[in-house]
Amino acid sequence: MKTSDFNYFLPEELIAQTPLTDRTASRLLVLDKNTGDVEHRHFRDIGDYLRSGDVLVVNNTRVIPARLLGVRSDTGSFVELLLLKRIDDNHWETLVRPGKKVREGRRMTFIPGKLEAECESVMESGNRIIRFDFEGIWEEVLDEAGTIPLPPYIHEKLDDPERYQTVYSKTSGSAAAPTAGLHFTEDLLESLKAKGVIVTELTLHVGLGTFRPVKAEDISEHEMHTEWYDFPKKASDIIRKARAEGRRIVSVGTTSTRVLETVAGKDPEMMPATGYTNIFIYPGYEFKCVDSLITNFHLPESTLIMLVSALAGRENVLKAYETAVKERYRFFSFGDAMFITDLNESRSDK
Repeated sequence: MKTSDFNYFLPEELIAQTPLTDRTASRLLVLDKNTGDVEHRHFRDIGDYLRSGDVLVVNNTRVIPARLLGVRSDTGSFVELLLLKRIDDNHWETLVRPGKKVREGRRMTFIPGKLEAECESVMESGNRIIRFDFEGIWEEVLDEAGTIPLPPYIHEKLDDPERYQTVYSKTSGSAAAPTAGLHFTEDLLESLKAKGVIVTELTLHVGLGTFRPVKAEDISEHEMHTEWYDFPKKASDIIRKARAEGRRIVSVGTTSTRVLETVAGKDPEMMPATGYTNIFIYPGYEFKCVDSLITNFHLPESTLIMLVSALAGRENVLKAYETAVKERYRFFSFGDAMFITDLNESRSDK
């Protein structure tokens, strides 16, 4: 299967640059994963498609201020770091710009006397291992020095950084938000719980690799990025019981899906687990845990559109995207949502 098989036409003006004031006001395209039928609603209506006993799985990761702007200590020239993966208390794998100017031994200053760094090594990928020297508590220093890195297709300034966080975010570590969850409010979640929907949490720290394009012509040759996850006992107990009773597992976002399918692929019993995943889900993949998926609209030729195509079929997804373009849906991180499900199951036992 070729990467170009997942291309589609998207007018640039449909790329959402700012979030809506009301998170739940986003539009919702409901896609039947079996028939390709679509319905047009708003996200506040998601409860109309969920049943008592459904398990809604959310990713509670929190985006850190992973973008650091500073200067080279020797020349005073500009340098930018993007924190990708924490190795230990002082070391991070980072993306550096301009990379050619930051070689081994180069020092950088972000807050004089409070936050400085040195490049310890250059990886084969071009990323750098950076050692940070700081005064105080790391999280507090990072909050002072860093900013949240928005996706490269967003060009507008974000007035409220909390709008790039889910309302249930709590475990810091991501360089990008699990954007399917941005549509939920606390009130909406409470209304779903009152209906009998069970909400449970896991963690996957989203890396900037989520925005990396697929360059291989044959998608099976693409090297997937790696992300850290935690599948806790509470989520394990809830999901194992639901599966045993034949109840639906509804994943909020591709990040939650990656965790659930990674764990199910390694352990059919889905016991608690922590580790790293580089799972690449594309058409032909057989889902082992996830029944339905709440997601956003994804970039052409991305691993994310390949994942949703594995669940709903490439033809169904591309046709739904074509419909979304015609209906002027808003795309990507601050855009509208999709719910991929079996509509017959969603409508029964209301």
